[in-house]
Amino acid sequence: MAIKFQYNKTSLQELNKQLSIRLRALPTLKNKESALRVEVSRAKDEASRLDDKLHEKMAAYDEMTSLWAEFDTSLVHIDDVDLSIKKIAGVRTPVLEQIHFRINDFSLFNNPFWYMDGISILKELAIIAIEREFFVRKMRLLDHARKKTTQKVNLYEKVQIPGYEEAILKIKRFLEDEENLSKSSQKIVKNRITQMEEVA
Repeated sequence: MAIKFQYNKTSLQELNKQLSIRLRALPTLKNKESALRVEVSRAKDEASRLDDKLHEKMAAYDEMTSLWAEFDTSLVHIDDVDLSIKKIAGVRTPVLEQIHFRINDFSLFNNPFWYMDGISILKELAIIAIEREFFVRKMRLLDHARKKTTQKVNLYEKVQIPGYEEAILKIKRFLEDEENLSKSSQKIVKNRITQMEEVA
């Protein structure tokens, strides 16, 4: 990225201002990037743990497959999910607060005795699956933010800061050369005037 500038003091001041803004922002961006990296890792680990837990619970209930054929799955409904928002390193992420289930009416006398256990098992599996989904989404949000932050860090570190430093150096050299030329020309003019005065 070529930085546009003019060879004057105003441009030099503006470039110095932009450079200092980026130099001050860079440590904050790096801290944000590392914090997001840690949070992505945590969310990934938690999603993986919940995934394993879900598979473990499902495997534990596999031996009751024949019973599940008798179970009326329409008894349990998820009515609502309460969410809140938590900011992690400036990124808004959803937090699962509570899951509201609705249990349809059924007869305890006309259905198998284990229906109540079946309802609690379904609720437990649903809670684990929903929690897992939340951590997967949280991981994706945080990872997206981390990638954008990494891009900004790289832009500052590898492109903009060196570009501003190079432009500032060019302007300083130009202004020094201009000043030296001006002094030299003044010296030449002074010497000529002195020579003309001596001749006259």
